[in-house]
Amino acid sequence: MQKTLNYYNTNAKTFKQNTINVDFKSTQERFLKRLPCASNILDFGCGSGRDTKYFLFQGHHVTAIDGSEELCRLASEYTGIPVKHMLFQDLEEENVYDGIWACSSILHLPYQELKSVLNKMAQALKENGIVYTSFKYGTFEGERNGRYFTDMTEEKFETLLKEIEAFHIEEQWVTSDVRPDRGDEKWLNLILRKN
Repeated sequence: MQKTLNYYNTNAKTFKQNTINVDFKSTQERFLKRLPCASNILDFGCGSGRDTKYFLFQGHHVTAIDGSEELCRLASEYTGIPVKHMLFQDLEEENVYDGIWACSSILHLPYQELKSVLNKMAQALKENGIVYTSFKYGTFEGERNGRYFTDMTEEKFETLLKEIEAFHIEEQWVTSDVRPDRGDEKWLNLILRKN
């Protein structure tokens, strides 16, 4: 995990430039339509702050966290709210959030750690709360381009959910990467509902 965090601290400005203006509205709206007005949302690994800013603009209350201190600083400047420096494993809240947005974030955890973090996410959600999360599509797990990745297919994620029993899948879909010149990369998108 430290190597991944070092990558984001070193490349924070470039990462922000490459993600800040990506049009993610259709996915953001798929998530928001399932939430009440003025929801409490946790942006779990907020990166550039793009989604936090959008959710704030839509009238929601957002808590944003990231494991990279440098991304926390940049996202805080961009969103106008303090972004908390925190690792996924340190989530200890209970019954606080209507929704957790974990866009391209928890995919940096090893498969075995995903189980405990998903359980912590379920604990942090209110009754019937939802999660949006996304993973690179495939079965690879390990280091790629200086970061750790756990890729997912529908079958692999289904197996993971059976092991934790905290969520069921409400919707899943596969998309192409929305960044320029990355359209051949596929992503598994999931909306999970707390059991």
